[in-house]
Amino acid sequence: MHKNTILLVDDEPGIRFGIRNFLEALDYAVVEAGSCREAEEQCRTHRLDAAILDYSLPDGNAISLLARIKEIIPLPIVILTGYGTIELAVQAIKDGAEHFLTKPVELPALSIILQRMIDNQRHRRANLAGKSRQDRKGVHPFRGSSRAIQNLAQQAEKVAATDSPVLIQGETGTGKGVLAAWLHANSARNEEPFVDLNCAGLSSEFLETELFGHEKGAFTSAVAQKQGLLEVAHRGTVFLDEIGDMDPQVQPKLLKVLEEKKFRRLGEIRDRQVDIRLIAATHQDLNRAVREKRFRSDLYFRISTIPLVVPPLRERREDIPELARFFLAGFTTDLGRPKVEFTPEALEGLCAYHWPGNIRELRNVVERAVLLGDRNRLGVRDLMFDHADQAVPPDNTVHFTLEELEHYHIQRILKLENNRVEQAAARLGIPRSTLYQKIKKLQLPNSN
Repeated sequence: MHKNTILLVDDEPGIRFGIRNFLEALDYAVVEAGSCREAEEQCRTHRLDAAILDYSLPDGNAISLLARIKEIIPLPIVILTGYGTIELAVQAIKDGAEHFLTKPVELPALSIILQRMIDNQRHRRANLAGKSRQDRKGVHPFRGSSRAIQNLAQQAEKVAATDSPVLIQGETGTGKGVLAAWLHANSARNEEPFVDLNCAGLSSEFLETELFGHEKGAFTSAVAQKQGLLEVAHRGTVFLDEIGDMDPQVQPKLLKVLEEKKFRRLGEIRDRQVDIRLIAATHQDLNRAVREKRFRSDLYFRISTIPLVVPPLRERREDIPELARFFLAGFTTDLGRPKVEFTPEALEGLCAYHWPGNIRELRNVVERAVLLGDRNRLGVRDLMFDHADQAVPPDNTVHFTLEELEHYHIQRILKLENNRVEQAAARLGIPRSTLYQKIKKLQLPNSN
């Protein structure tokens, strides 16, 4: 990990020299300034973690400088002065300083204050990102014993410790986001924020302001300054889901962040520094998107340094029983229900299904079965698939009752007819009243 960087502002070189040497011995990086103007410039050109400001400066004072720094970057600040008064200290804290200390400052006390400010700032960024460390530690994307998922686990373990960009590829619903969170939780950045953004369907303007932020007045509705997700994720991880849908106008700006660790807020003319790790994901063929000029080749090569492919559920069918039981246990616990089990026939039906929606669809099917079922054993009749036109029973139907096979077939026809009972009855060759009776008996959802 990179060192925490401190901005040290004092017009006396001797004082800066003493404090800088002390902080560098504690493994901090120190950026110096001797005036308000120089301090503002350093804030714009360096990614800082905290600031130490002397109150009296040649071109102003720390109170006015503090306000201008806060406009550039949200930064925890401690003010030093040789002429401390209670009124001045109250004003400094009121205006946003974290601490107010009188000179000569006790350096060990200053180091404790700095570390506490940096830790608090890290926690604020993590909360803003909406991801707690505890939540991330619970992520487990490798449930199962199939060769496909174990190979992915081995690759991911090697990748997690690196700082290189990662491209996760896989069909919708395979768990790309879960894998991204796991990579972050097992990286050297795991104490820092994990920020995610789905690029699908976002206009270039909205995507830019979400990623980079904007200055007040940058556009008509920009009535206040906005911090972008890149700043929120500083020292942490940014996960861009469905990056293949990213607007072409935004792609070169993201490339600049990856190559130069710099970006600009909308409406800003100077670059800002940022330190992030990028994890991207897509269900698209990015090679094809590059050929069709929908995705920049230089950005593709930059983000695909380490590619990981999440296998679809149909290629790891031996994992389905374990995944289904895992979801079942979670849902029954959440609902306070007694122990519920799948019948062997139900597990056989789950394993035989094609799963176009992958793990997300499996989770939905299990949750639906738990919510609508009223027994402690879930059978084939309790399984209502999201894609009923593909919900055919397995080839080996010797263990299925006639009622269970009927359940499958009626469910499939209703799905094909968009739950229109009259058309479904005609397709089944039975009266509409008979189909209504069967829907009620088989506990299928109400239809029109």
